[in-house]
Amino acid sequence: MLNDGGSGTGVGQYARTLISALQVAGIRPLVLEDGGPSQHRSRSAKILRAARPWSRIAVANDRGFYARDVFREAQVFFNMHKRPMSIVVPGRPGIMHWSYPLPLRLKGWRNLYTVHDVMPLDPAIPSPVNGPRLRGILDALRNAGSSFVTVSDTARSQIVAKMGWSADMVTTCHQAADVAGVQLDLLPYSLARSDYLLYVGAVEARKNLLGLLDAYHASGIATPLVISGPDGLDAATIDARIKMTPGAIRLGLQPRDRVIQLISGARALILVSLAEGFGLPVVEAMALGTPVLSADGPALAEVGGGATLLVDPLDKAALRNGLIAINSDPVLRDRLSKLGTNRAKYFALEPYAQRLIKLYGIA
Repeated sequence: MLNDGGSGTGVGQYARTLISALQVAGIRPLVLEDGGPSQHRSRSAKILRAARPWSRIAVANDRGFYARDVFREAQVFFNMHKRPMSIVVPGRPGIMHWSYPLPLRLKGWRNLYTVHDVMPLDPAIPSPVNGPRLRGILDALRNAGSSFVTVSDTARSQIVAKMGWSADMVTTCHQAADVAGVQLDLLPYSLARSDYLLYVGAVEARKNLLGLLDAYHASGIATPLVISGPDGLDAATIDARIKMTPGAIRLGLQPRDRVIQLISGARALILVSLAEGFGLPVVEAMALGTPVLSADGPALAEVGGGATLLVDPLDKAALRNGLIAINSDPVLRDRLSKLGTNRAKYFALEPYAQRLIKLYGIA
């Protein structure tokens, strides 16, 4: 069973791809859904405060199970008791694969939590996530007998180091990119195929967009730089720089199909983040045959697997030269496209499904 990943661009897509991979393997996953705010929030808060032990009871629905307001109540419960809240579901126990480390656990089930990264534990990396709280939740889940999976060997090493856990506490399974079913010959906003460079992701400081914009301006490139994604930390500062940079175009959060269309039509995808746990747009670009220029950080280098053009994101000259190279050299782009298409096979749904089956121990 899985929890509903919500609509977020990262965790939500992870959950959707996880469901698709299991279906490819002939497994019908059940989903735990949260129906939104309860009509009796003040009453539920009193119960949460008073009851020890306390657990919620989920009811069955067409997709799996349903418990209203359970994700919020779990956070309140953790605030009060510093341990995960239990949920009781009908039927035979199985494996609960949480798409994010929520302070929740299914009673009597094997609880497996996805930790995408522990960047919030590093004060040098800007993050909207409360680092000390995340650490407390992860330790509470570990103390409750949970197991953990992550999306890259880089993230696994960082989790083990930052949490002080033994290496066998966390397993790497990577993740998949599902780009099927999208009409790729459509491009939004009158963009011309192979006539723009593209960044996809949150507009925030960690993504090094100020450095990218400076390098783009210094390069003298005439090809537009399209920046697509929702506001993140320091978005206002980045937006101001975009407006001051000729050729830079800002798009807001786009629907999933439109993101795939944008990546497919780009001359190259640019992702020069200061830190990543995985870097899903890189995999999506490779799967679509779009060349990639990425930062040489360990996670992005791992995911790229030698099929991307790597640059030091803090070296202004290297970043500028990388942009010039991938923009102006069709031979380089063709080579990266071929390498990327081959590398992306590892991240397809079927190989991912086999990794999940091994992870669950049901092979």
